[in-house]
Amino acid sequence: MKKKGWKELPEGAIIPAAPTSPEFKTGDWRIQKPVWNEDKCVHCLLCWLYCPDSAIKVKDGKVVAFDYEYCKGCGICEQVCPPKIRAIEMVKEEI
Repeated sequence: MKKKGWKELPEGAIIPAAPTSPEFKTGDWRIQKPVWNEDKCVHCLLCWLYCPDSAIKVKDGKVVAFDYEYCKGCGICEQVCPPKIRAIEMVKEEI
């Protein structure tokens, strides 16, 4: 078997069809999940800004939902929610 020369090798570190994350629903990794209290929320969007999974959905400048198919339950959203508001509470995930 003849080895390929460097010009024949495929380029490395290339993601041919970015983004790939929508194909991989990662919410089932979670052991806890955020519960959002819409009545308390002041829509400061800090949770949306800091969410590493883009699991918080915003429409017209307001939080509208949490996408639990992608939320990994890290709790960052609860930590950045203003202390006087506490519109997000982490709870144990029920199986």
